Amino acid sequence: MAHDYRRSDLDRVAPHPQVWRHIRRGLQPVQKDTRFYIDGAWTDRPDAKLIDVIDPASEQVFGQIAAGTSADVDLAVAAARRAFDGFGYSPVEERLALLKRIRDLLEERAEEFAQSVVKEMGAAISFARAGQVYFGIEHVRVAIKVLEDFAFRSEVNGITVRKEPIGVVAMITPWNWPLYQITAKVAPAIAAGCTVVLKPSEMSPFTAQLFAQVMHDAGTPAGVFNLVHGTGEEVGEAMSAHKDVEMVSFTGSTRAGVLVAKAAAPTVKRVVQELGGKSPNIFLPDANFEEAVGKGVLGAMRNCGQSCAAPTRMLVPADRLADVELLAAEAAEGVVVANPLDEKAVLGPLANGPQFAKVQDLIQAGIDGGAKLVCGGTGRPNGLNAGYFVKPTVFSEVTPDMRIAQEEIFGPVLCIMPYKDEEDAIRIANDTVYGLSSHVQSADQEAARRVAGRIRAGQVHINYPAWSGFAPFGGYKQSGNGREYGVYGLEDYLETKAILGY
Repeated sequence: MAHDYRRSDLDRVAPHPQVWRHIRRGLQPVQKDTRFYIDGAWTDRPDAKLIDVIDPASEQVFGQIAAGTSADVDLAVAAARRAFDGFGYSPVEERLALLKRIRDLLEERAEEFAQSVVKEMGAAISFARAGQVYFGIEHVRVAIKVLEDFAFRSEVNGITVRKEPIGVVAMITPWNWPLYQITAKVAPAIAAGCTVVLKPSEMSPFTAQLFAQVMHDAGTPAGVFNLVHGTGEEVGEAMSAHKDVEMVSFTGSTRAGVLVAKAAAPTVKRVVQELGGKSPNIFLPDANFEEAVGKGVLGAMRNCGQSCAAPTRMLVPADRLADVELLAAEAAEGVVVANPLDEKAVLGPLANGPQFAKVQDLIQAGIDGGAKLVCGGTGRPNGLNAGYFVKPTVFSEVTPDMRIAQEEIFGPVLCIMPYKDEEDAIRIANDTVYGLSSHVQSADQEAARRVAGRIRAGQVHINYPAWSGFAPFGGYKQSGNGREYGVYGLEDYLETKAILGY
């Protein structure tokens, strides 16, 4: 990896317009990394097309990566295929030792990862440390525990049943949780005995470079883990369609997930998708509104709302709407939006320009559609004149037919929706194409369980329980297929073999 001032590159690369500003302002350094990690070694691609990486806090180009091609995918998949012949049959003890070395290196380099997440996707530094990185490492810790306890062979009615690794897995991860989404996939795949080709988001690639170095330094056998950067249109499609890939694990938008599934269909490979969400947060009449509303606001806006499981629809009894509006406004207005390196910042900017434009458009759609703007709105917060910063925004009197009630906004925007009775609340909660996550607030545990049982979503959280990396995560409907986390995530990387007469 090198710092490049890029005058020598200008004749072969068409840089992002912000690059010219860098040059005019005195040749500010740009971090350029044109390496892929293939077959146990860093492979430099200095002649590849370059993709600019933008600092969301300044809107300035701070880095460049190489754009991979289908030829790079072929090399990575071939390496993974060769490695699987040995790694797929490796002893559990060897895979456990490897995962523990990976865990230890991630813990040692946690601050480096946190700084990377701040720089490339704008997470506030406190959240990058306590959320993005901590929970990213937790996926490795969970994989270790699951592997220690998992039975790869069992006897069922006189039949021997074996669980075996599916083979080469293509992984496509998004920009909003750069480390967390990688470890949620790589750790259980390694535990299962699979080999991996990873394409991280081109918008947040440098955290993946750090992770590849961890895999190398941990002594991962050559070809077991491979990394190719590039766009979804080229690298992602090539991975999804590749004849020697047995499984694709994809996290991202529903639109992109459909394209991955279509590319994978001709080769009949397994496709696991974790896609969009529009999660409800149902407040039953006996909920502790004074405490739970504020927590709900912060939950919806965590990571700037850039979480598919964010509880962005708050469903409340119609006769409590005014009270909830006041409580929600107080909580939202207390959220500090600032430079993400500021230790006081709760939220930094959104991760990229396209997302900023989308969120601004949907906030305006909420206003134009007749929702009541309780606080926030379009534009940047006061005092922030550059960067993809968004005002924490709360709408009320939102109805299910509005765009903001149906579309995944992926920004710090909360929709408060009144309901008439419990049946109406359940109907509104399920009135969406998504079904990823959900919440129920109630002092009556039995009532909460009753409602939880009728919500069509892969997870239900009652009264804000602690996050668990053992809880299966995945969606109903257009929120995806398959499950991640814990033993359920491990099983998605395994095939089932029955042996009769064993």
